[in-house]
Amino acid sequence: MYSVISTGFCGLIAYTFFRSLAAFFLLSAIGVVIFPEYKKRELCAKRKNRLTLQFKEAIEILSSFLSAGYSVENAFYNSTGELKSLFGKEAMIVKEFGIISDSISMNKPVEGVLSEFAQRSGIDDIRNFSEIFAAAKRNGGELGSIIAHTTEIIRERINVSEEINNLTASQRYQQRIMNMLPFAIILYIDLTSRGFFDAMYQTLLGKAVMLICLILYGISFAMSEKILDIRI
Repeated sequence: MYSVISTGFCGLIAYTFFRSLAAFFLLSAIGVVIFPEYKKRELCAKRKNRLTLQFKEAIEILSSFLSAGYSVENAFYNSTGELKSLFGKEAMIVKEFGIISDSISMNKPVEGVLSEFAQRSGIDDIRNFSEIFAAAKRNGGELGSIIAHTTEIIRERINVSEEINNLTASQRYQQRIMNMLPFAIILYIDLTSRGFFDAMYQTLLGKAVMLICLILYGISFAMSEKILDIRI
């Protein structure tokens, strides 16, 4: 699907900047390799963000059960049921907590199962929680209070990250509009003033200028993505 979208966008670039069939084929060959990978990373980041938000709710529920005196096994089992009613049985965190509960019922060590979850997710907050949980359980400390304190720290960090995302949402929308503005301007002038850009497509100097403009457009696109990628 993204290869088809990439081909269409490459067609728009080739028409706007070069008016060349050869440029279309060249850009399409590059685009079908780069764009799906770019979207894969973008979708992966969204999936991780969704799992992080679900994880925040999960550890708050888990912490409440542990603070109430539940054993670790029962805390995870009951947390899975609560999460299922909160997010639905197909939610990522429900499936993960289901795996953890099933593994615990088969006498697998909790810290090992949590470590596997952290590795699968690739999320720092989950890895930190897993390491602290393992240390607390290994040292025989007050597991409930330690997990409650850890949960509070992780929850605050996730809340700050989510607040940043909300504050930059309008800027991201503006960025998308600005990314399409050069195409709109060129196509509008070309539509209302036929022949205005002929020299840019028919002469060697014009083609060089348009190539430089395209490179600058690509750099500005990459910079805008980097500026709005705020991490804590």
